[in-house]
Amino acid sequence: SRMDTQPVITTQPQYDMISTMPRNKWQTGLMDCCTDCGVCLCGAFCFPCLACEVAGDMNECCLCGTSVAIRTLYRTRYNIPGSICSDYCVTMCCPVCSVCQMKRDIKKRRECGIFW
Repeated sequence: SRMDTQPVITTQPQYDMISTMPRNKWQTGLMDCCTDCGVCLCGAFCFPCLACEVAGDMNECCLCGTSVAIRTLYRTRYNIPGSICSDYCVTMCCPVCSVCQMKRDIKKRRECGIFW
């Protein structure tokens, strides 16, 4: 019969975002604001709100969102290369970019199920 010659598909090919997403590096660059305009606008116009959100995402005190300690904690949690010195320089020279980068990273890791 005709049904006997038709191939049976039991699984659909899928794009595996988790295995293709590098876990030990920043998911976006420090200056990649255009990759998520919502985060960029929030950082530009309501920086304290975004910093508090990042701290909350990491179960930390809202006042810690812009600190070197939060960036270092995040970087070490995901084994992202860097140093406390580089974290200090980034947070002091461009705090908005620093917090925006962390928020973009959190969002991407959540989408892929690798944020904890």
